[in-house]
Amino acid sequence: MKVLHTIAELREFRKTAGRVVFVPTMGNLHEGHLSLIQLAKQHGDAVIVSIFVNRLQFGQGEDFERYPRTLRDDCAKLESVGTAAVFAPDENELYPHPQHYCIEPPSIANELCGAFRPGHFRGVTTVVTKLFNIVQPDVAIFGKKDYQQYFVLRDMVLDLNMPITIIGAETGRADDGLALSSRNGYLSSEQRGEAPRIYRNLQRIRDAIGNGSRNYDELALQSVSELREHGWDVDYVEVRDAETLGRPSTASTHLVLLAAARVGATRLIDNLEVQL
Repeated sequence: MKVLHTIAELREFRKTAGRVVFVPTMGNLHEGHLSLIQLAKQHGDAVIVSIFVNRLQFGQGEDFERYPRTLRDDCAKLESVGTAAVFAPDENELYPHPQHYCIEPPSIANELCGAFRPGHFRGVTTVVTKLFNIVQPDVAIFGKKDYQQYFVLRDMVLDLNMPITIIGAETGRADDGLALSSRNGYLSSEQRGEAPRIYRNLQRIRDAIGNGSRNYDELALQSVSELREHGWDVDYVEVRDAETLGRPSTASTHLVLLAAARVGATRLIDNLEVQL
């Protein structure tokens, strides 16, 4: 496995890599990330993984400085699952001067997580566009745990006519249902025991919808109340149309249930898709 730190090195490797499948990450990898690599290997000749903690997508007071940097361990994990190359640039390599040109996402990026993290998706779309221009992948894999991010990036590629196939990977979960996330490492043992409640609430909404309920706002409010009763600081629980991320209509047949809340100081997100 090659570990590449410069754009020039990456572009030289790319010349002979064949059909490339790209998996962008911020590192601190876990089994959920490794499952993305296994999926990626089914779609091309070489898997390239980027590891870069992108300052542009972190807001004031968020965890940019303390976000775990674990490059050595990450590379060992990636090599064990057959990754062809890791692109691990430093900040000066990817941003040699202040970023004057940015990708401005549509208004949906200001809802859900975007309402609580202003500018976040602008930072995400900008860095992913830069990485796409550097790697020039044929396919890119994004986990659906952050469904809004997957949605925004998938639509960006379509809207800007990028010659890249976007594949969404299903959320990896622990045995108790908690979505795998690098930020789970911030949880105390007590918080870790409480954390699966967010997924159980989404399951309850799914079951109620399956039993015929269509009062989506009431179902979401019930979940917000239940989480708050157990000490959570809730940003949102919402039912959206999975194809548009807008409010469901009577014609909606594919829904996504989305939630973001803090247990202690750790913000967790999760989602669950529902077919009517």
